[in-house]
Amino acid sequence: MFPEKGADENEVLAELEKKTEKDLTFDSGKILGSMCTYPHPFARKIITRYIDRNLGDPGLHLGSREIEYETVQMLGSLLHLKRVHGNIVSGGTEANILAVRAFRNVADVEEPEVILPKSAHFSFLKASDLLRVKLVWAELKKDYSVNVKDVETKITDNTIGIVGIAGTTGLGVVDDIPTLSDIASDYGIPLHVDAAFGGFVIPFAKALGYDLPDFDFRLKGVQSITIDPHKMGMVPIPAGGIIFREKKFLEAISIPAPYLAGGKVWQATITGTRPGANALAVWAMIKHLGFEGYTKIVKEAMELSRWFASELKKIPGVYLIREPVLNIVSFGTKELERIEGELKNRGWGISAHRGYIRIVMMPHVRREHLEKFLNDLREIL
Repeated sequence: MFPEKGADENEVLAELEKKTEKDLTFDSGKILGSMCTYPHPFARKIITRYIDRNLGDPGLHLGSREIEYETVQMLGSLLHLKRVHGNIVSGGTEANILAVRAFRNVADVEEPEVILPKSAHFSFLKASDLLRVKLVWAELKKDYSVNVKDVETKITDNTIGIVGIAGTTGLGVVDDIPTLSDIASDYGIPLHVDAAFGGFVIPFAKALGYDLPDFDFRLKGVQSITIDPHKMGMVPIPAGGIIFREKKFLEAISIPAPYLAGGKVWQATITGTRPGANALAVWAMIKHLGFEGYTKIVKEAMELSRWFASELKKIPGVYLIREPVLNIVSFGTKELERIEGELKNRGWGISAHRGYIRIVMMPHVRREHLEKFLNDLREIL
C-alpha cells in the first residue's frame, strides 16, 4: 500500500537491509554462476557523480553524448575497426535485439530468417517474438561450437543474417567466426557476433598467448558485435554495447524524437531515457585500466579457471563437460538435481538447468572461494 506519510531515512534503510538479507552478494564469494561482478570502485564513483545524466536527451548533456561516442570508438578499436557506429545500451539482450532489428530493416524481406547456433542466448528468442523474425537453429559439433556446414545448408532467400557466439553462456565456447565470416561474405549476408561475454575476454586472452580464433571486425563478414562492459569490464549494471561496422545499420533502426532539448534527435536504442552515467563509467574504466589493466584481470581469471578444472578432475563422480575455453568451467554429475539443491542450501549461487553446473571466474571470484566450494562439493558427493 502506498504510505500516507513518509518515513525517516534510517527507518527506510533498516527495512531495506532486512528485506535484502536473502540476496547473495558478490563480495561474499558465493556467487559463482553469474557473468556479472562487483563493480570496480572507480566505476562506482563515476556512477554516483554523474547519476543525473540522460543520454536519451543528448541536447541537455552534450558532453556526455560526446563521451558515449568516444566510448563506442574505443570499443571499436578493441575490436579492430577504426570507425564504428553504435551505442552503450542496457546489456547484451538489447544489443542482440538491435542487431536483428537492423538486419531485418536493411534486408526488407517479407519473411525474414536469422540462422543461429543452438547455443545462442535467449535474447534472440525475445528478438524473434518482438520483430517477427524466424529463428533457424544450426546444430552444434561435439565440442559445442556451431556446425558451420549446417549453417550454410540453412541459408535461403529469406536469410537476413547469421549469428555466431564468442563466449557461449553455458560453456564459454567461441564459434568458428572466421569460417562464418567467409560464408556470410560469399552469400552477401551480414554476420552478427554475440560477444557479450567474450568481448572483454578474448582480446586480452589472445594477447596472453591463448589460442583463440579471431571474432571481430578484422573479419570482413562481421557487421555487428555485442559486447558487455558490465561483465568482465567491471562496469555497474546496466552497460552493454552494440557496435556496427556501417552507419546504414544504425540509421535503419533510428527513430525521430523531435520534442527533446536537442531538437531533431534520432534514437537508435530500444530505451528512450538512458543512464548516461553508465556510458561515462565505461569510458572512465577503459581510460583507467587500459589494455594492460584488463589483460591482468583476464590473466587471473583464465589461470583460475584452468586450476579449477584440474581440481574437478580429481573428484570421483564429477566430470567436465569440456575443457575450458575462456574463464568458464562447467561440470556434470549423475545426481545433478540433488547436488545443485544441496549446494544452494549451503548458499552457493549456481544453477544446473542446462544439465550441468557452470562456474564463471569473474573478478570477484578468488581461489579461496573455489576451495570452499570444492570442499562442499566433496562432502555432498
